[in-house]
Amino acid sequence: MSALALSVVLSLVSAVAYAGGAILQERVAATTPDRRYAPLRRASWWAAIALNGLGALLHVVALAYGPLSLVQPLGALTIVFALPMAAVFVRRKAGATAWRGAIMATVGLAGLLSLTSASGSTSLDGAERVMLALTTGGGVLALTVAAHAAHRHPVVRSVLLACAAGAAFGIASVFTKTVAVDMDRGVALLQQLPSLGVIAGLAAAGVLISQASYRGAGLAAPLSTVTVVNPVVAAAVGLTLFEETFRYGAVGTALALGCGVVAAGGLILLTTERLAREAASGAEGSTVLEALAAPAVAVPEGLAAPAAVTVPEALATPAVAGPDALAAPGAAAVSGAGQLVAASGKAAVRPPKPVPPVDAALPGPPLPALPSQLTVAALGHRGVRHRQPRRSREPIGS
Repeated sequence: MSALALSVVLSLVSAVAYAGGAILQERVAATTPDRRYAPLRRASWWAAIALNGLGALLHVVALAYGPLSLVQPLGALTIVFALPMAAVFVRRKAGATAWRGAIMATVGLAGLLSLTSASGSTSLDGAERVMLALTTGGGVLALTVAAHAAHRHPVVRSVLLACAAGAAFGIASVFTKTVAVDMDRGVALLQQLPSLGVIAGLAAAGVLISQASYRGAGLAAPLSTVTVVNPVVAAAVGLTLFEETFRYGAVGTALALGCGVVAAGGLILLTTERLAREAASGAEGSTVLEALAAPAVAVPEGLAAPAAVTVPEALATPAVAGPDALAAPGAAAVSGAGQLVAASGKAAVRPPKPVPPVDAALPGPPLPALPSQLTVAALGHRGVRHRQPRRSREPIGS
């Protein structure tokens, strides 16, 4: 196998590994909503990290065997591989709009990368590295804060986080190239520690932020955004700091701008498609709630429940309710016959039935009244000392 064919195979396998890692990240985000950035207890998340690391390693090896103009565009196939893989492995099919957006983003990105000419062994000095690191850190932080401010719109929040992750990955690639050039020039490893620290920090931030970008936004929109923003940011830095240019002069520059517009249109199409899907699901949810709130079955008038519920008279307990209590709106009282009467607003209050006498309600003959003389006699005996007869003492043992 030739070196060119080997680089193509490695690039395709790298794109498949990136796609598999993105699918796992999206599934982890969907099933672990309380862990936005680092669901460390999920084995599938660690599997996604391993797949992303494998994809990065294969991409670097492919760059060693093939030209940058071929390897970089093939890396954009991650979006095209991810959609059918998600449909096969996790049963999540993408619509026609998502497919059109993904293909537009891939074609635009591949054309843009193929028109970018790589520079020679060019590195950055210390001031440029500090400026680039600070600018990238501030931009990533600003995008993350803006994403958290847009928490009511999950797709917008996801795209902003994906832009931040793509920028972190792209600048990490720039620092990686710088370190590789310095090592070829024989620069000591100790002098490379600040750049290595920036690479580690940006790579970790990109992984964590990209994990958060998949929460509530599906797979296509955040993956496409990260895949496009990553090489575009790296190419922009190469054009400005590494003195890279587009091929074919002015014509190549115009074609590159057109490819950038196509890639941006694909991202916009993916974002609007997801927003339309969320709006449709929200409309369906509101329709269901309205259907649940409305009366499902109309009760005929003949079967309507009576306004007053009658309790058997034998079980009724006499209740004392004055006229004011009965006339108060919203008040309820139980009459002697056991009828529950409710009054609200200006509705008329049903007058209660007269409570029967106690003698008539109790079974059997009435109890005889006690004579009033007992009370007088009891009052007359107050203060009289009563003597009790002494008991005769009986000897014990008699």
